[in-house]
Formats: sequence, structure tokens, C-alpha cells
Amino acid sequence: MTDPWVALRSGADPAQRRRTLHGAYEAFASRGRVERPVRTVVAASWQRSSRARVSREGAAGTQLPADELAAYRDGHPLARVMPLFRELMGAYAMDGEHLIAVCDAHGRLLWVEGHAGARREAGRMNFVPGASWAETATGTNAPGTAIAVDRPVQIFAAEHFQRPVHSWTCAAAPIHDPSTGRLIGAVDITGGDRLAHPHSLAFIGAVARAAESQLALLAPAPTTGAMQLSVLGRDEGLLVADGRKLVLSRRHSELLTLLAQRPDGVTGDELLVDLYEDESVTPVTLRAEMFRLRGQLGADLLRSRPYRLAAPLVTDFDQVRRRLASGALASAMSGYPGPLLPGSPAPGVARLRRRISDQLRAALIARADPALLADWAYSPWGEDDLPVWRAFASALPPPQRQVALERLRELDIRQSG
Repeated sequence: MTDPWVALRSGADPAQRRRTLHGAYEAFASRGRVERPVRTVVAASWQRSSRARVSREGAAGTQLPADELAAYRDGHPLARVMPLFRELMGAYAMDGEHLIAVCDAHGRLLWVEGHAGARREAGRMNFVPGASWAETATGTNAPGTAIAVDRPVQIFAAEHFQRPVHSWTCAAAPIHDPSTGRLIGAVDITGGDRLAHPHSLAFIGAVARAAESQLALLAPAPTTGAMQLSVLGRDEGLLVADGRKLVLSRRHSELLTLLAQRPDGVTGDELLVDLYEDESVTPVTLRAEMFRLRGQLGADLLRSRPYRLAAPLVTDFDQVRRRLASGALASAMSGYPGPLLPGSPAPGVARLRRRISDQLRAALIARADPALLADWAYSPWGEDDLPVWRAFASALPPPQRQVALERLRELDIRQSG
């Protein structure tokens, strides 16, 4: 097989492949050993699923109940390209008895459409709008794994981590915001063995690219002269200015983040305090950095005495804070791909990073919504967050609480030791 992301090469026998994978799956389930011919992407996903304590016999849980789902998906960026998905995939899904599914960046299904019989069958494993199909919730599956690895992937039969899904084949591709590059969700096609073909993966990848192109066309015109800065979940900021996309150095990312907080201007001495841990750094070093930044932005966009930006700067972290202040916690979480410049030691950046993180954590704990708490607890930045895991365990109904309690005990032992 030449493409590791394709589950079944052209001309292969699905029944034979199904039997072989079943044996490999049972070997992993009983002995924790991955055997041939399991693909590397599937083996890595099985191991992530095991570490997340996903139940092999379980089913997807509902994270967005009906009363929240409609409002959430109406405001989601992918709502704007649903007509495109229906146009490109609708007839194909109906003729092939397949399903179209669209999820957000947390793996929560927002839309599931297609053949009525397939929808009824999929409902038995809770492949329905509002359910979580993130890897951390349901293990290896195309939409969840596509989000985890951030690339198109096909999952066939016993490659799925949960046994109730073994009769299905799915292919999914991630979708990104064309302005910022941020992952915003995935599009998936799910059905039976007829999807176990390289063409289905190529097809879903093309649909995702078409959606990103459509989103770029539908994007509102930016405010005249405005710049857009994305620094959440990134060590190097992404700046969109005058139609250009610039990946900034860490130091320039820190500088723009600090300048965004002080639109009226900041003195060189104040920047030195916020930017450098080493108090011996001289103003000459800062001036040199500002000179290089001005060269990237353009002389008209960065002014001095005091240092300030000459055009509005829209930041992703301010958008999160505005949503949080308005009580839109789910929306704030959907716009938070991770801590602000997580590798930055700059004191001013570190304070801002902690402030945003603490505000989100406090809101999550106060809301006590198990779905939102799960998003944080199973994230790379939240996997060791004891207060969130404690709140998550308390918020879960007793039948679902055991895994969270085990993780909580692990954290208690580690942090007390």
C-alpha cells in the first residue's frame, strides 16, 4: 500500500482485509501489541485511545444537547459552507447509502445528513448531531483522527477503536480558517464497504479544500487598515496585514502581543520590563528588535515615542475574552486552540497567558458542564490540570465517572509526591 492514509488499496478484497484487521485488533485488545498489517496512523491512534481510557465497548456521548446545538452550529463558521457540502456530496451520499457528517474542532458532530436507512443504523452508535467523536471520547474514527493528526484519513472496519463501529468505513478531512490557518472542524463521509476505496479519501480531501476556498470568498472584508494576529496555541504568531500572511519570530510575536494590549502606546522602558527576563538587557537591544519588526510591518504601521501601532490590530485572544465576558463559554472554547505563545518566557506575555487561561478555567469549573470540561481535561494543556479533572469527575453522572476518577487519583498521587 503506497499511501499510508488510505485504508484499502484499489482492487483489494474488503472481506479479507476485514478478517485480517479483526485478528490484529483482538491482539491489541488482549495483549497491547500492534501487529501487521495495521497502518502506522491507526496504531498511533489506538495507543492514544488507550491512554485516554476509551471503552472498546462504549458508545459516543452527547456533548451538545438539542437546546444548545442549534444556536452553536448556527454561529459556527462551517454553517456557511453547508450548502456547498450538500451540493458536492448529497447525491453521492444518497445513491451510495452513505452519510455526510460535519464536526467542530473538538470532534463534536454538528450535522449528520444522508441516506435515511444509514442514519437509523448510525443512530444506534450515537453517530448523531451533538455527539462527541473526538479520539479522546470514542477512539479511532475518521473525523476524530483527522482532527488529531490534522490531515485527511480513512478508517476501515476494525481499525475503529470501538467494536460497535467495526461495520463502518469512513473518510474525513480537516478544515481550516483560510485567514488564520486555525483548525475549525472536519467533514466526513461514512458508510459501508463501498467507501473502502482510495477514491473516497481523495474525494473528501477535495471537498475540504473546496470548503476552505469558499470560506475565503465568504470572509467579510477586513476593517480598513486592520491587522489580524493569531497567537493562541502557537509559538510563532501569524499576522495578516495588507493581504499578506506573515509567520513572525517568537520575539516579534511577543512584541505585537504586548503592543496589542496598549493601543495608546508603551515606552521603551515598559517594554523592556514586559519583554525580557534578564534585567541587564539594554534599550539598544529593544530598539534593534523594533527596527526589524518595522521592516516586516512597514514603516507606516509601527510608530515610536511611544511605541504603538498605527492601524487597528484584531487578536484571537481578545475575541476569546469578549466571548467569555458575554457568557458564550462554548464559543470561547471553540476559539481557544491552546495557551497564548506557550513557549514564551517574556514576563508580560506569561502574565497575559495565565490571565486568559485562569479566566477560562474558572468559567469552566463554575459552569460544571461535563462536555466543556472534557474539552479542557483531554487537551494537551489540560491533561494534568487537577482542579479541572476534579470538577470534571464531579460533573459526570455516576455510570461515566470511573475513568475520570482514575485519572484524578493518578494526578493526586503525582502532585502530592
